[in-house]
Amino acid sequence: MALVLILVITVPILINPEKGTAFLNGVLKFITSNFGSFYLWVCLGIFGFLFWLAFSKYGKIRFGKEKPEFSTFSWLALIFTAGIGSGIMYWGIIEWAFYYDTPPYGLESGSVEAAGFASTYGMFHWGFSAWAIYCVPSIPIAYALYVRNYNSVRLSTACRGIIGDRADGWLGKVIDVCFMFGLMGGIGTSLALGTPLIAEGIHQWFGVEKSTGLNLSIVLGLTVFFCICLFFGLKKGLKLLSDWNLYLYFALAIFVVIFGPTAFILATFTDSVGILLQNFFRMSLYTDPVGKSGFSEAWTIFYWGWWFSYAPFTGMFAARISKGRSIKELILGQLVGGTIGCWVSFAVFGNTSMFFEITGAAPIIETLNAEGAPAAIFASLQALPLGSIVTVLYVVVAAIFLATTVNSGAYTLADVASKNLRSGEEPVRWYRVFWGILLTGIAIVLMYGDALNALQTLTIITALPLVFIMILMMASFIKWIKEDEKLLFGTETNKETKAIKKDKALTNIEINITNKNEEVI
Repeated sequence: MALVLILVITVPILINPEKGTAFLNGVLKFITSNFGSFYLWVCLGIFGFLFWLAFSKYGKIRFGKEKPEFSTFSWLALIFTAGIGSGIMYWGIIEWAFYYDTPPYGLESGSVEAAGFASTYGMFHWGFSAWAIYCVPSIPIAYALYVRNYNSVRLSTACRGIIGDRADGWLGKVIDVCFMFGLMGGIGTSLALGTPLIAEGIHQWFGVEKSTGLNLSIVLGLTVFFCICLFFGLKKGLKLLSDWNLYLYFALAIFVVIFGPTAFILATFTDSVGILLQNFFRMSLYTDPVGKSGFSEAWTIFYWGWWFSYAPFTGMFAARISKGRSIKELILGQLVGGTIGCWVSFAVFGNTSMFFEITGAAPIIETLNAEGAPAAIFASLQALPLGSIVTVLYVVVAAIFLATTVNSGAYTLADVASKNLRSGEEPVRWYRVFWGILLTGIAIVLMYGDALNALQTLTIITALPLVFIMILMMASFIKWIKEDEKLLFGTETNKETKAIKKDKALTNIEINITNKNEEVI
């Protein structure tokens, strides 16, 4: 059904991309202008809710009695690589340049203050708030799977505490279609960011002209790699790929810290943490209603929409691999582990790129404005010692990130679409491979028809109903744990506690009266 909906929407865009894209951009502008504040408040509320939940008594609830399937490192690697993709390799090194050139709060372009917020805003957009959005769906889904023992990992199942049997009807189907639509668009976005970066590398190394044909060849080559990993499954394919992804990622970061501008990296990161702590609430709720710079709509609100559109998928995948973990572990693993993983990119690669711009070692912003982000990224990397080797490794890591994201998406779709899977059972191999081919096939069609940008815009638009679905999931989860409180903690509910206390009080009164009567006698 989700696939049919995508075709219905995207075919007219393929026929007339200009009008279709203009229409979707108008809808997106309407949403960001009128619901932007709503996005900001919900995101901040989610962060507060998770902080309370992690350190409350409910944080001790464990998803099943079994031991965790994966080591902590592999578990965090799977969550991180599934949720971030090659986007971190794209934006981590270059996002600061956009903020430095057009800063928020009416700051002067290229000023010292602009530099401070430029190195901080990427950490904010890819930090605790983003991972809070990712984390929310994983908790009710994991609870439904491993505590309530539902077989399905669908979003509609996680809403069952509120909507009841309607999860099996048309309402449940609408909820699940929203998820699948958002995932397909999100995977398309990841491919749209990762493919040009790889294409830029091939262009610079071999002189191959950048074209749609080159992009399609890259996606086809990656598809073969995706399918091989999907064939081997979760533990032998995705786990190993995610582990090696993080090994290479951190090894590359360590090399840049040692041989790059070490003092500048550490000092700027320290300064950024201070700016973030001091301005977290201001950045979380910044709308600029008087100045109307459009900064919040273009960046923060757009990012929150992007995270919301991706969150159901990352939540499902995180829930699927979190058997045996506690709620507190799941929350801290995503919020702290995911944030640190992202901060490495902005602190190391981003601050190195900024250093080259400020010192004149490489014209980063000039290259960005003239040739685009991929060329500016390569200008930063090539200014490093052993720049040619670093560039190759950087592109390899970006490609692996992209592979793990698409693999995780295909695996999740196969898991959702499979019926009657027993606990711990994986979807059959051919079905996993089918979804991998289908996801990349849709991206190829859209890329060839120049409609990928329209799908990305549409994905952000679909984030609006997903916000309400996630609120519904949280309400469902709260209702479940209240109903299960006696079973979970071996304690009485509030009503039962009051009744028992009342009975004890009456008993004590009766004893006192009896004793007094005996004394009188």
